[in-house]
Amino acid sequence: MRAVVVDGVISPLDLRVSEVEPCSPCAGEVVIEVRAAACNFSDLLMLRGEYQVKPTPPFIPGREAAGVISAVGTGVERLHVGDRVVAYTDLGAFAEEVRVPQAHVYPLPESIPFHTGAALPIVYPTAYAALVDLAALRPGETLLVHAAAGGVGLAAVQIGRALGAKVIATAGGPEKLAIARQAGADVLIDYREEDFSPRVLSETGGRGADIVYDSVGGETTHRSLRCIAWKGRLVVIGFASGEIPEIRANRIMLKNIAVLGLHWPRYSEEEPETVSAIFSALMELLRRGEIEPLVERVHPLEEAGVALEALARRETVGKRILVP
Repeated sequence: MRAVVVDGVISPLDLRVSEVEPCSPCAGEVVIEVRAAACNFSDLLMLRGEYQVKPTPPFIPGREAAGVISAVGTGVERLHVGDRVVAYTDLGAFAEEVRVPQAHVYPLPESIPFHTGAALPIVYPTAYAALVDLAALRPGETLLVHAAAGGVGLAAVQIGRALGAKVIATAGGPEKLAIARQAGADVLIDYREEDFSPRVLSETGGRGADIVYDSVGGETTHRSLRCIAWKGRLVVIGFASGEIPEIRANRIMLKNIAVLGLHWPRYSEEEPETVSAIFSALMELLRRGEIEPLVERVHPLEEAGVALEALARRETVGKRILVP
């Protein structure tokens, strides 16, 4: 089969498609005929040898896939050959086939295109777990989403809106704010032009945000604590700023706030039943048209390097998708 193979540290534009052995499922696994695979920044970091998980070369990158099951291993009961599915793959999605543990594979409704499904398995469950499982978002609450035009931010805006929150979105520049508005944000703040903290307080009548969805870290986290509501919940998603903030315990006490951390990949190990419930809820939101992953461009598999280079240059808005 055809696949993008990484033999060592490499730049995106040096990636090439090679012929490799076809996949065969082991016990508890399925093989998916890949119809679409999504590109993530983590794929780029793996090429550079900079990701927290460092796969041993040679390896096939790609962590999100959608397609049709072509084979099942022993012990697989809930999935069958011919099923349309999405999968969180760890590795291997940039290929014509990928082998995946059944626990990471979920049904894809007939009405949802494969390229849409491929854009879902990482950022949307991350946002849903953060907002619903951890922060217990309630209709009518105010949700502050940082980096709202990025992958996990955009998902949080859409999910928050679908669940009845008032969504305040921060992003850098008019173009990104327009994307957040299209996703359903009620209030837009350009962090390059103004301090978001007083604006959030103004927009909430001085109360502040009930939930802060923070994938940025650094000074953004500290400013968020100035505009969080009484008994608010700060959900830490990541540190895109490159700076991990230190939060003094007295600031947690002052407003009786909760600081919650989310590590989505751990869910499949600790709470697989919660993961299944989250994917079911997301598919229902997809069916109803209340969320929709933003797919910027679809590439053939041979353009994997082009797609990842665009990520490296911060030229993307939404997902880049590869089609084998």
